[in-house]
Amino acid sequence: MNQLLNLFLDNLLPIFLAAGAGYLLARLTSITPSALSRVIFYIFSPCLIFSLLTHSQLSNDDILHSILFAVCAILLIGAFTWLAGKLLRLDRRTLAGVLIASMFMNAGNFGLPVVMFAFGETALSYASLFFVADAMLAYSLGVIIASSGSASLRQALINLLKIPTIYALVLALLFLRTGWQIPVPLERTTTLLGNASVPAMLVLLGLQLSKANWKGKALPITLASFMRLVVGPAIVLLLSPIFGLSGAARQANVLESGMPTAVLTTVLATEYDAEPSLVTAIVFISTLLSPLTLTPLLAYLGA
Repeated sequence: MNQLLNLFLDNLLPIFLAAGAGYLLARLTSITPSALSRVIFYIFSPCLIFSLLTHSQLSNDDILHSILFAVCAILLIGAFTWLAGKLLRLDRRTLAGVLIASMFMNAGNFGLPVVMFAFGETALSYASLFFVADAMLAYSLGVIIASSGSASLRQALINLLKIPTIYALVLALLFLRTGWQIPVPLERTTTLLGNASVPAMLVLLGLQLSKANWKGKALPITLASFMRLVVGPAIVLLLSPIFGLSGAARQANVLESGMPTAVLTTVLATEYDAEPSLVTAIVFISTLLSPLTLTPLLAYLGA
């Protein structure tokens, strides 16, 4: 019991305290999360991805293998959620909301800091790849799901091309493949901006949670939270030996798969009318419940 408490205090409580600072700021001032969100999305996150990959010891094969693994895991979570939703006879809009809330986890704002605190820089490199895969699918497949099939494939691909982290990934792979030396000004700039991303993400998480809406349906909220916090990491644990994952790669991927629902899903749900109040409630509740599942998961993974 003391071990679990220490794991929570050392690895999760700092996350909630930093996010709590953002939450209090939103409650006490008129600040909105949109401006900070754009700075993180367009500057901090791409720089973090570029910096982590170019400074890591991962090979190109490791990078592609990790992204493929993350994509398979997310798609499997979606398949199990869709099946459960059909068995429970959820209506089309509710099922769309539950699907995006179950599939797309807070791999950035929440996941990257937790992985960094628990397992260090090598695991953080693998976690960043999971984050990239999650973002790619959210902005392509997520749009299609949220719109219940009304979005065209062309629009989904356009949305995919708007993700800055994709270009950071490609540029990092180019430097790794060619062996080019990164110019010192570029290296120091991306490292400086990348280091700012984690604290900024945590403050943003608090700002966004201050806008959460508790209204929703008990059954779909329970289903989505269970799929996100329990079934997600269980699927990744089962997939890990099939893909040959071990060590830091296994720790990072399993932990990322157990993160609460991504705040981004509320944007998708609002834009495409996929039960936005329900999705917002799932984000809030899964985040509050996440210490109950993440703390024993950290213990199991050997934090």
